[in-house]
Amino acid sequence: MKIAVFHNFIDNIGGAEMVTLYLAKELDADIYTTNIDFEKIKKMGFEDIISRIKSIGKIPKMAPFRHQIALWKFRKLNLGKQYDFYIISGDWAMSGAVNNHPNMWYVHGPINELWIFKDYVRNNMMTWWKRPVFDMWVYLNRRLTLKYSKYVNTWICNSNNTKEKINRYYNANAVVINPPIDISRYNSSAARKQLQNFWLSVNRLSAPKRIEMQMKAFKMLSEEKLMIVGSYEKDTKQFEDYKKYIESIKPNNVEIISWVDSEKLTELYNTCKGFITTARDEDFGMTAVEAMISGKPVIAPNEGGYKETIIDGVTGILIDDINENRLAGSIKKINIELKSNPNKYKEDCIKQAQKFDVSEFIRKIKQEIESYK
Repeated sequence: MKIAVFHNFIDNIGGAEMVTLYLAKELDADIYTTNIDFEKIKKMGFEDIISRIKSIGKIPKMAPFRHQIALWKFRKLNLGKQYDFYIISGDWAMSGAVNNHPNMWYVHGPINELWIFKDYVRNNMMTWWKRPVFDMWVYLNRRLTLKYSKYVNTWICNSNNTKEKINRYYNANAVVINPPIDISRYNSSAARKQLQNFWLSVNRLSAPKRIEMQMKAFKMLSEEKLMIVGSYEKDTKQFEDYKKYIESIKPNNVEIISWVDSEKLTELYNTCKGFITTARDEDFGMTAVEAMISGKPVIAPNEGGYKETIIDGVTGILIDDINENRLAGSIKKINIELKSNPNKYKEDCIKQAQKFDVSEFIRKIKQEIESYK
């Protein structure tokens, strides 16, 4: 079958973008998007699909214009019978379901800005005079996306956490297919190097990731070191503002790298002693699985998709009502355990992460597509 994948923009590479790239690579599919960073795509190991990535036009970097215009462009996109099947991967590309059939929407998070993070964004990221405008924007886009969602033929999502949100907000039932992790990339003897004395955090520099909590925890742990790989949308005000805030409270034992390629990221996973994430109600959390396939324990909030991937006390620690004090305490606990037994978590982490291999993801996606033949 000839397949097209829709993604709102690929000028920054995170978990959702990696899923899109894997779909294109493994299904020999074309990608339709707006803004593209070909250099980053190449450095993440997807050079072979660059010729199949097509832009439907550039859009602004600034939110909410970025999201709104992407939604509008995909609403107007009509590829007719050029393809046998369409996969919507980027959530703001979901309007592409209107004109392009048969289709599936692989939901990473059901447009969280409009629903579960709406109050957080409004109260923490908006000045008082912007809030009425934001409320109207949310209201209009809820109506639009609810309307467009009626054209989705098949709902697929990345976790039971996301499945529940889809049911709650869109009154639809989705099939759970966990996102792909290339276990051969992270779990190989060739990739393994000597363990170093640092913790790792990999996430977008955005407020829902609660990176300030990591800063405050490591301020209390002067003997520890944290390396943060924090990608963000450059020249976008809310990301630039949050980055400046994070840098203003960063203690000396924390280092922030804005972006690294696939090879460097693999090295960091394999040489860190443990992984930390503090994201609020994460839909799935691919980075936690990447850390586990590298044999590293994960410390995370006991919420969202982390409850579906991390086994508390076996592959790491899930923290109830997480804050900087509890995070610091968990780091101390794992440090003591690793000093006694450096490989305490290794086998269990690898065993758990193997459930999420890219081959299993593609097998299940193909099963869903086959049903339309």
